[in-house]
Amino acid sequence: MRRVILVISILILLAASTYATPDPTIPDVDRVRIAEAFRIGEKLQDQLWNGWSTAPFSLLFVTDDNEFLIRHPKPNNEFKSIGYDKLLKSEVFVRPRKFQKNFLATFPAFGMGPVIVAGKAENTTDTTSTRWVFVLLHEHFHQLQYSRPDYYPSVNALNLSGGDTTGMWQINFAFPYESADVGKKFKETSLFLLEAYRAQNERTRNEALGKFHVSKNELQSMISRADYRYMSFQNWQEGIARYTQYRMAELASRKLKPSRAFRKLADFTTFEAEADRLLHMTLDELRDLELADWKRTVFYPFGAVEGLVLDKTNPRWGTKYFEEKFSLDKLQPQIVTP
Repeated sequence: MRRVILVISILILLAASTYATPDPTIPDVDRVRIAEAFRIGEKLQDQLWNGWSTAPFSLLFVTDDNEFLIRHPKPNNEFKSIGYDKLLKSEVFVRPRKFQKNFLATFPAFGMGPVIVAGKAENTTDTTSTRWVFVLLHEHFHQLQYSRPDYYPSVNALNLSGGDTTGMWQINFAFPYESADVGKKFKETSLFLLEAYRAQNERTRNEALGKFHVSKNELQSMISRADYRYMSFQNWQEGIARYTQYRMAELASRKLKPSRAFRKLADFTTFEAEADRLLHMTLDELRDLELADWKRTVFYPFGAVEGLVLDKTNPRWGTKYFEEKFSLDKLQPQIVTP
């Protein structure tokens, strides 16, 4: 009788183990995408920004049902380890999904430095695997910005939060987007900047930059000091993140071959094609932007093209970028205005 009971107990345990719910896993297509972003970053980041490799590269990857924490030094007790992933070179932790599955942002989650929170390529934007990889590197540049030791005290010193301690003021700041006069002047300034980028020689570039600076000064006089600080901050932060997104794609197109696994993805496109798409998209946005319609997103192409023009007029501007925080104005060379 005891033997019968023992056998039955063993069979019950075996049945339970057979039907136990397995740990959730990251789909292979997403593992390949994430690994490619890590690989490009590790290979090229310090060639573009000195010391970028000192920034964290932790990622909370959001799927339809779960969130996977990768390359994070100390997950909290909400997360369960599902083991070490050799492709991602990291122990991976999981919890049920809390963020929207189309979330895409970087912020100091879990109290341990800035973390990228990103949904799957199919859930975040109308994008291919290659586009998604360079968006992730855009967010990784934010990790470099936010991890600088003086970043948060310096942001607070801008005195733009209006008492908001959540950081949402960076998105919701009451810039005069709806002002027709401000919109018209912003458009004029943007077109002079585009003209400076497209100039074929130093003389015509300087002429365009002279008009750009005059127009930008006139724009500054039309808005409050706080508004101008906010505009400068967004150009410095989001504009140069877009610039970095493009420059990493362009650098990768010249210096790296996509991994074999990444090339095999059904929606693979080349690094060169993505760099070309990003550049033309940014230039077209700068040409077509309307302040009242685009609101905060106008600063992405505006700041990005300011960075591209600086590459032509002050090639070492990046060495001073973190010293001249929250404004690109002092990085511009002196131009004699017409």
